[in-house]
Amino acid sequence: MSDTRPVPLMVRVRASGQRRVAAHGVWIGAIVMLAVLPYVFSSRLSLTTLCLMGIMVIFALSYNMLLGQTGLLSFGHAVFFGMGGFFAVHAMNAVEAWGVPLPLVVIPIAGGAAGLLFGLVFGAIITRRSGTAFAMITLGVAELVSSGALILRTFFGGEAGISTDRTALVHPFGISFGPQFQLYYLVAGWCLLSVGGMYALTRTPFGRMCNAVRDNPERVLFIGYDTQRVRFIAFSLSGLFAGIAGALVAIDFELMSSSQLGVEQSGTVILATFIGGVGEFAGPIIGAVLVTYLQVTLRDLTDAWQLYFGLLFIFMVMFAPDGIAGALARQRPVLQAGQLHRVAPYYVAASLPALVAVVGLSMVIEMADQLTVHAADGPRMMFCYVPVSADAPLAWAVAGLLLAGGTWVFLRAAQRAKDAYDEALSTAHPRRVLP
Repeated sequence: MSDTRPVPLMVRVRASGQRRVAAHGVWIGAIVMLAVLPYVFSSRLSLTTLCLMGIMVIFALSYNMLLGQTGLLSFGHAVFFGMGGFFAVHAMNAVEAWGVPLPLVVIPIAGGAAGLLFGLVFGAIITRRSGTAFAMITLGVAELVSSGALILRTFFGGEAGISTDRTALVHPFGISFGPQFQLYYLVAGWCLLSVGGMYALTRTPFGRMCNAVRDNPERVLFIGYDTQRVRFIAFSLSGLFAGIAGALVAIDFELMSSSQLGVEQSGTVILATFIGGVGEFAGPIIGAVLVTYLQVTLRDLTDAWQLYFGLLFIFMVMFAPDGIAGALARQRPVLQAGQLHRVAPYYVAASLPALVAVVGLSMVIEMADQLTVHAADGPRMMFCYVPVSADAPLAWAVAGLLLAGGTWVFLRAAQRAKDAYDEALSTAHPRRVLP
């Protein structure tokens, strides 16, 4: 017979206080981490990568306001990212030309204002529809703006884009933001403010209403709320934060081109959000950090880096549809019940053949790339610091064996890991038997 006695008030208050302390601890830890990171990773490449990660975190979270919070799939979110960047570049050039004593730290406000403005303009039309119609309209708007950028050369600069100089503005306290070390703290500060603002929105009644529109729009209409208005506000606010991210990338590169408005940029943020997970607030943060790191590293390692991203996306959709954050969140009840030690060995056993399969697949891709794209360089290549001949039957046989064998073992090990997880979960939450 189950115990149905109510939880005492003091116990509930104590639990609520512990949750608030934990939440404050997360934010304090984030501030400390952001302050210490440039001292741990002090090279110029590392600082540049950290800046790109911070920008992508804002961009991915702004996109998740549409997809994860409101259930709106957009293929044109880069429009607000790019427009925010272009307005920021023109604002910087105007401040320099007119001699206005405006510091660089406030320039992202111009980008956010531009993103909000275009979010209001396009949102008034796009948010009249939802679902597939909404997604197709955003794709059309993205193509319209991207092609228009090549025509309006005065504002967008054509294929060359618009350049600027971030050190030409006033230097408060002698800080020019020329060194990458100083720029990092500018990006980190705006990243922290933006993430905090978007998180705060999720805790408001409006954020809860966005979730309701995502889950059951018919019921929202039934209780008297205008779903189109909710979508419109969410769309506009997501444009605001995307514009801030665009302004930061313009400040970082001191250049803005029409490619930042294209579908490729929108695809990157979709990829980061899905891989990280749309169901958890931390999901897009994880996805943005991972995708940015892979972009920086894979570009230097292989010409087929975009193919790897596509395969990663397919793998996540098939085996972890709720993303990395969702997969981690599913371990919370097992961890709280002290049952994680029962499933961890199965996770390790599944990860090892997965790694073998990845090596085999990478070998196939790189050898095919060597025989096609780099055919003029001959069949000799280096794979994982090992000399390989791309036209040798033995190399293809080894790659095929690693790929097929690793995949077969992984699928079996993954099923055993799932069974172990289900058993641990049932132990943590046993079914109650009615008297």
